Amino acid sequence: MSGPSEIRTLAPAEVETAVEWAAREGWNPGLGDAGAFLAQDAGAFRGLFRDGALAATLSATAYAGDFTFVGFYICRPDLRGQGLGLALWRDTLDRLGGTVGLDGVLAQQENYARSGFVLAHRNIRFGGPAPAAGAGDPRIRDIGPDLAAAVAAVDRAAFGFPRPDFLKAWLTLPFSRACAFVEEGAVKGYGVVRRCREGHKIGPLFAADAPVAGALFQALAATAHGGPVFLDVPQPNGPAQALARAAGLTPVFETVRMYRGPAPALPLADIFGITSFELG
Repeated sequence: MSGPSEIRTLAPAEVETAVEWAAREGWNPGLGDAGAFLAQDAGAFRGLFRDGALAATLSATAYAGDFTFVGFYICRPDLRGQGLGLALWRDTLDRLGGTVGLDGVLAQQENYARSGFVLAHRNIRFGGPAPAAGAGDPRIRDIGPDLAAAVAAVDRAAFGFPRPDFLKAWLTLPFSRACAFVEEGAVKGYGVVRRCREGHKIGPLFAADAPVAGALFQALAATAHGGPVFLDVPQPNGPAQALARAAGLTPVFETVRMYRGPAPALPLADIFGITSFELG
């Protein structure tokens, strides 16, 4: 007979276990994702333990402005069907006020709706071999301290909430490149590409228009040297889908962006690539 369950915040080593579970589920996390997540919210990851062993995980990353984003909702395969994940889900959601967002698989949309989440839009993951590198655009610059404040302003406008601690970590991930499009001294967009368990993911990719996004995409995709590259696009952003298709990428996965509470008014036309399905 199984012993009692315990729900608590995960220690850093246990967070790495959650990321490994995500990799086994095929979610393809980045090699340095855990550290950046913890930089934003050291207490974001929670787990349910059965007989002292981790049985289910869930992250609830807090941001300023009373906003939380949920991800890493995983139950250990051998323990599924026993209500353990649902117990962790309910315990976590009961603790959260304000607006809560998530990117969930389509098959779970009705279950999330029963917890008060409302559909905002779909997201499409495009993937495929990175296109051949073209001529470099002189307006593309690697992000250093001189651009940090302007990039943070672009990020806040697109994401909807400030996240300076996360951004500092995300812009300096191992095996990554972060660059900005700078014209006449103004930052008109920025993006990050990072190595993942399979290939590279580009995210975020925030840009004032399609030409800026295209120049950034080309610079970031070149990092993959022809290997697999993935871009998570909000479905309502038609130019972003066109950019991905023109690069030879095809849809490989979809999610639903849902919110419990007032949905932030995001400028989807400027979001050519979502930062991460786990962080929004």
